[in-house]
Amino acid sequence: MAALQASSLLIPSCSSSSSGPSSRRTITASIQVPKPSKRSLADHQSAAITKKLVEELSIRTGYAFAEPLQMDVAQKDRVLEPRLSPTSSIETTTKLYAILEAVEDRVEMHDNIGEQRDNWNKLLLNSVNMMTLTATTMAAIAGAAPAPSLRACSAVLFTAATGMSLVMSKIQPSQLAEEQRNASRLFKQLRSEIKSMLALQSPTKSDVAETTEKVLALDRAYPLPLLGAMIEKFPMKFEPAAWWPIVSNNGSHSGGRKTVTNTERNGWSKELELEMRAIVQVLKSKDKQDYSRLGNLALKLNKTLAVSGPLLTGIAAASSAFGGSTATTVAAIAGAMAATVNGFEHGGQVGMVVEMYRNCAGFFELVEETIEATLEERDYSKRQNGETFEMKVAMKLGRSLSQLRDLARKSMASSIEGIEVDEFGSKLF
Repeated sequence: MAALQASSLLIPSCSSSSSGPSSRRTITASIQVPKPSKRSLADHQSAAITKKLVEELSIRTGYAFAEPLQMDVAQKDRVLEPRLSPTSSIETTTKLYAILEAVEDRVEMHDNIGEQRDNWNKLLLNSVNMMTLTATTMAAIAGAAPAPSLRACSAVLFTAATGMSLVMSKIQPSQLAEEQRNASRLFKQLRSEIKSMLALQSPTKSDVAETTEKVLALDRAYPLPLLGAMIEKFPMKFEPAAWWPIVSNNGSHSGGRKTVTNTERNGWSKELELEMRAIVQVLKSKDKQDYSRLGNLALKLNKTLAVSGPLLTGIAAASSAFGGSTATTVAAIAGAMAATVNGFEHGGQVGMVVEMYRNCAGFFELVEETIEATLEERDYSKRQNGETFEMKVAMKLGRSLSQLRDLARKSMASSIEGIEVDEFGSKLF
């Protein structure tokens, strides 16, 4: 709005006429409108161009900027200045938004496929058990009253149930569904990390590269296709899941450790480092070892059930085809046992339990690797703040800071006395 300045207000100019008794009074005022300064126009044009560029980038990426333009009010002029970091750029931020879009898409895909494979488990289990129980009933009736048609029908149903049971034992639909649920949860966690990065700090090229590696590592750990890329359901040895990129620290190979003051330690102290090493020992000796033991037991049980179900239906199909009272009796008994085994294996979702143990063991291994990689970094400025890191470890293990420190003291005391810690590191699971 233009400023109005009146150089003269109500300055009357009075003149009297001698020809008449009345006088006419005239009031004149001058109004001066100043021209806008060149500096003010240039500032407003620069601010408008910057705002237009930011809006165009937001429209192209589909996301609004988390950090709005900051308004710095000077004494005379108001200038729009975006907060830009020397290590950040519009191109880097755009790349991070592109990765965020890919992560959002993967969350949706894993959610949909996980729901689909959970439906597979329910529908296939109901179909197999229905065919098995129907064939068992036919075989039992055929044994009491010989009827070739009933024996033929039961043999066909047992054969179909054997084929479907083999497919279910091979792909383990309950385990497939659990894989997709874990993948969806981890991608959602990565999505939150990216959004926090965009909101709280200026992303750099190294952040983009690290985030890309995390996405690719999750893709390798939880593949979407079944043929050719499916996770082995019956490995020779139980192995924890690994969904993170390989942690490497160049700082651990640097020269001798220099003397630093407490202010340069970034919240770290000798006591905190000893506490973190004691926590790692507890996780290795208690939590990870226990979940590996349980995982091996669940894997062996799943292998036994996966072989027993198709084998029993196959025996029932062969016995029903041969005929005779003894054969039909064997077919009826084998069919009933097969329905029980299939119901326990797939209804009880033993494959899902195996995957749950894999994920839990992988979680503890990730915590161990994160702590060890942080402690191996000799440059304290490159570490995460010590107090923040301690709080994150406590939250991941379901403990308060005081409980985490008590656990570390117990671990150090047990190492000195040569006894085992009487509790697990995690209180979540």
